[in-house]
Amino acid sequence: MNEMKRIPTHLQPYEAEQHYDRYTPIDHAVWRYVMRQNHHALHDKAHTAFVDGLLQSGIGTEKIPRVSEMNDCLAKIGWGAIIVNGLVPGSVFYELLANGILPIATEIRKLTNIEYTPAPDIIHEAAGHAPILFDPAYRAYVQAIGAVGAKAFSMKERREAFEALRQLTIVMENPQSTLEEKAAAQKLAEEKQKAIVGLSEAEKVSRLFWATVEYGLIGDVNDPKIYGAGLLSSVGESKHCFTDAVEKIPYSVEACVASPKPVTEMQSQLFVCQSFKQLMEGVESLASTMAFRVGGTESLEKALRSRNVATCEFNSGICVTGIVDSLRKDENGEAIYVHTAGETALSVNHHQLPGHGKDYHAKGFGTPLGLLQGQIALEHCDDQALADLGVVEGQFAEIIFESGIQVSGRVAGIMRSAACVILVSFEECTVTWKDEVLFKKEWGTYDMAVGSRIVSAYPGAADPASYYDAPVLKVEVAEPIADAPASLTDLEVLYQHVAALRERGPLAENVQELREIHEALGRSYPNDWLLRLELLELAAANPAMREMEVSLGEELQALSKVASLTNLIGNGLSIIYPGE
Repeated sequence: MNEMKRIPTHLQPYEAEQHYDRYTPIDHAVWRYVMRQNHHALHDKAHTAFVDGLLQSGIGTEKIPRVSEMNDCLAKIGWGAIIVNGLVPGSVFYELLANGILPIATEIRKLTNIEYTPAPDIIHEAAGHAPILFDPAYRAYVQAIGAVGAKAFSMKERREAFEALRQLTIVMENPQSTLEEKAAAQKLAEEKQKAIVGLSEAEKVSRLFWATVEYGLIGDVNDPKIYGAGLLSSVGESKHCFTDAVEKIPYSVEACVASPKPVTEMQSQLFVCQSFKQLMEGVESLASTMAFRVGGTESLEKALRSRNVATCEFNSGICVTGIVDSLRKDENGEAIYVHTAGETALSVNHHQLPGHGKDYHAKGFGTPLGLLQGQIALEHCDDQALADLGVVEGQFAEIIFESGIQVSGRVAGIMRSAACVILVSFEECTVTWKDEVLFKKEWGTYDMAVGSRIVSAYPGAADPASYYDAPVLKVEVAEPIADAPASLTDLEVLYQHVAALRERGPLAENVQELREIHEALGRSYPNDWLLRLELLELAAANPAMREMEVSLGEELQALSKVASLTNLIGNGLSIIYPGE
């Protein structure tokens, strides 16, 4: 067994466990039904990368896979898998993908939601996402959009909308939810969505991800193929998407970003890209507009609006990680002073500077930006140039920026990285701008980050392992194969019995047991269609069970008159009787 791919320590709190013994025989039957559909019905509708990936992935049809087994499969392409509980924050999800780790929600949809579920489940992850990752070009795109998504700024309102959406998916999937609870969750999600003004970077990436990785089509707009996991894992939507009820639109980043994400119903429009190369070009185009690439005042303003931990990188190489709570700007609207609130850390090259962690800068951090008077970039000054400015350790210095910010104090230390000055520390220091005092000498040492401009800003920490409290590392232990729960219902026992007989073979020796199961099904469960399909599959393969085959066919035909079951039963029959 391949070793589980290492997960960044700050993401480990999102790890969960796969309680394999909690899956019921009906859960396994739901998995088997969807996977058989994927192998059969999608053969000519899905992109060849998915069809080939199903074979390469080694993901089985008969039973829900163990995530440890999926990890072994993904290890062939340098990826890994992590178990998570349903929806996780977007930044976490994207960072996992950027690291080549597929998040796996191990819950499985209920039989009543077999065609479509708004909640992520193991069918969506394993049957949808995993197989197509075996295509190198597509895999590179998923990792690229993950890296971009991890650097995308969100907003407070966006995070509240996410929490409301997460609750909505839970309520919609729960068979015990009342109509009132569903309506209330739907209303809250809509209200939180309406509270969002403008599109954050995170929402733009989310919409692009939705339109491509989740619900993308590829090829000729008039005859496309499926590659999106949301379509590949949905028995109903994989067929619905080819009907005239769904508009097919040529892919463009602008069109994808302009389209909201319907999460509780089937899609009414889908985007068709020409190739995976076009997707890569698209995500790079979006990235070029984002704060982590653009920098400048615009990036600081996005950090400010996010109201969350962010990193601001100076052109000297030093990074300030904290919650940006205020900016001072000059008459041209350019940022000249940035201030963080609460725990702040300083880093270079993704490594925290010794003595400059969040414990030391626990009450925030402030520093000026820009050139010194005389168009001098302090970060590029050598020892002589610093001496000419009076910036010498142990001596009193007065530094004046073009913005008018003045820093006066005794130089306590100068720190360099490569050829750049990155930090100057002052004792007995006062920082002023116009009539405002930005730092008082009684506050202690003033550490001034050096840099004339911001080249990048992005959410999260420059050195996550140091900034975030590291959890105790988990040791991956292979789960023992557990027996099914002891408290199976009578119907679950019937499903379990059929699965055991199917595995046992040959059928001639099991005819009587199958007949008894059919009789029990008829007596107590007249509306169960899935077990009847499984029985019909076995009966159709055995001439001695012709009478039972006819009876099951009639029962399924009667059940198929229920609108919600028509397609499900028809799809199942198409596998048992191909070509009819």
